[in-house]
Amino acid sequence: MQTTESIALKQKTPYAGISRTKKLWNNRTLLLMCSPAILFFIIFAYLPMPGLYLAFIKYNYSDGIFRSMFVGFDNFRFLVINGDLWRLTVNTILYNLAFIILGNVLQIVVAVLLNELRKKWFKKVAQTFMFLPYFISAVLIGLIAYNFLSYDYGILNSVLESLGFNPVKTYSDPHIWPFIIVLVYLWQTTGYGSIVYFAAIMGLDSEIIEAAEIDGANAFKRIIHIIIPWLKPTFIILLLFSLGGILKGNFGLFYNLVGASNTMLFPTTDIIETYVFRSLMNNFNFSMGSAVSLYQSVFGFIIVVSSNWFVKKVSPENSLF
Repeated sequence: MQTTESIALKQKTPYAGISRTKKLWNNRTLLLMCSPAILFFIIFAYLPMPGLYLAFIKYNYSDGIFRSMFVGFDNFRFLVINGDLWRLTVNTILYNLAFIILGNVLQIVVAVLLNELRKKWFKKVAQTFMFLPYFISAVLIGLIAYNFLSYDYGILNSVLESLGFNPVKTYSDPHIWPFIIVLVYLWQTTGYGSIVYFAAIMGLDSEIIEAAEIDGANAFKRIIHIIIPWLKPTFIILLLFSLGGILKGNFGLFYNLVGASNTMLFPTTDIIETYVFRSLMNNFNFSMGSAVSLYQSVFGFIIVVSSNWFVKKVSPENSLF
């Protein structure tokens, strides 16, 4: 006779006693739906992994990857000694921290403001205009920025000169570019990124809001005590996902705004992606580019695991794993 514990265990694990083949067959529809994503990661994430060997060799075209001279960690040592690795890491992390913190805060603000709008037609028009920058090409953004910031023909200097001020040499001053890049990034992504938070707000039970209104809570109190706490799990999940790519910069944005040859701006605008691009396309140094990419991936993995461990200690229900 089956005991109470065995019956309860079967109820908790409905596939207990079923073979692995039978489980796959029962979930064939879900597996078929997941197959494009699985194939994508196999082809573009796992099959190229043997190429990481480039980071530990001095690549020679005539000898190929696996016959070139093995140099161990010399490529990493060179990056550390000449200071490039530290500069690239600091720039990439600081930019991404600004993108993550300011971006999520502005996205929450925009989502809350959209939720507070009562005119549906105005809400749709506002959403449309805020979404448009996200679909503008990075090449076009770089062109717009150049026409606005150019020393000789830019709109900014034309306005300054008409007001009696001296023109600004934007493309010669590296200190103002962190503000420009962060501002352009926020302009491009805030509207589109607010969709996730707006959808989360739509999932909030309207009866809770109505009860708060009956109790005399104004709009500000409803936002602070109901909507913001409701968005906390969404914010934590998006934060963890963002931290996983904290060493992966927005190459299209940086490359098209700054370019690959303006060395005067590199101290404050050079990130890992742009460095790897120049190593591959200008210097043809595949080994150095692979070393930086491997460092980027390992460091990002450590950050994700560490962040998830911290969240699990503070708020276990919001951790990823």
